[in-house]
Amino acid sequence: MAAAASALCTTVLAISPAIHNARNNLSRIKLLPLASRRPSLSRNRNPRKFGKSFAIRAAVVREQEEKEVVVEETFQPKTSSYDVQEGGGGGPGEPPQTDSDQWIIRIEQSINVFLTDTVIKVLDTFYRDRDYARFFVLETIARVPYFAFISVLHLYESFGWWRRADYIKVHFAESWNEMHHLLIMEELGGNSWWFDRFLAQHIAVFYYFMTVFMYALSPRMAYHFSECVEHHAYSTYDKFIKAHGDELKELPAPEVAVRYYTGGDLYLFDEFQTSRTPTSRRPKIDNLYDTFVNIREDEGEHCKTMKACQTPGNLHSPHSYADEDSNEDESSSLCMDPELHCEGIVDCLKKSVGPGLSKTKQQV
Repeated sequence: MAAAASALCTTVLAISPAIHNARNNLSRIKLLPLASRRPSLSRNRNPRKFGKSFAIRAAVVREQEEKEVVVEETFQPKTSSYDVQEGGGGGPGEPPQTDSDQWIIRIEQSINVFLTDTVIKVLDTFYRDRDYARFFVLETIARVPYFAFISVLHLYESFGWWRRADYIKVHFAESWNEMHHLLIMEELGGNSWWFDRFLAQHIAVFYYFMTVFMYALSPRMAYHFSECVEHHAYSTYDKFIKAHGDELKELPAPEVAVRYYTGGDLYLFDEFQTSRTPTSRRPKIDNLYDTFVNIREDEGEHCKTMKACQTPGNLHSPHSYADEDSNEDESSSLCMDPELHCEGIVDCLKKSVGPGLSKTKQQV
């Protein structure tokens, strides 16, 4: 027994310094509370909420010293449009689309497709074999939305709601382009019948007030409807060119087309083509075939511009990129809080009801 007690005392005295050192080392370690630990970012989170970059600070405790390490991770913001067929998503500065957003967009686009199909059926009924008269009616209708857009934008600017100079300038250039299309069709005799003029002008009046109401309700919906109309115009001219190409090459070009496409100041011609850099497109007009080819290409450019307009703040004048002051003004407008900025009555109602619903869900 005496030998066992002596051995136990010797063991305790041997491990006491080790226990003392371990207690000192534990006292040096600083543990972070659970509330201060940041959750990791998953792929489903929106990187815009966190900015382009963020830092994760990790404390590394060593036996003699503490060091702070900064880990930098960069995310490229994703860009997407309001096209439901492509999956949908918010534009620059906009939150990603929710299920309710996509539901609203589908309703808007379904209405637009129905209205476009109705107009096409009316045109097919009256102008099945009268191409120039059909083009006259189509061009009379096609320039009306740009008048409506400008009217509402001027009204909003008077109220101090929106300041979008680029939108007004681009839409005016689009109406200027459509006006020359109309002048070309008039020179070709498309307006020779009183009935054609009567029908085109009365449809245009109705179309104007409908577009004003639609634009005030939802600019995205109004722009999509114009995209549908311009797409129909592109398809109509494309079919006509393929069917009568050889005949058109033997006919002279209208004087209006020659002056518009090749002479004078082409600033407004470049202005409505927002997907191109200025002076990148300079058409040649040698015959009537070239005239209709360029009209068709113009309609395609209108489609691209209307597509860009469906994402708020995504439209820029092609000439504004060279103006640094204009870019600064536009970038400052894009920095607005999307929750405080409304794009029409539908968007205002959605944003006013949305916070209330989210609070109710949190309380539940």
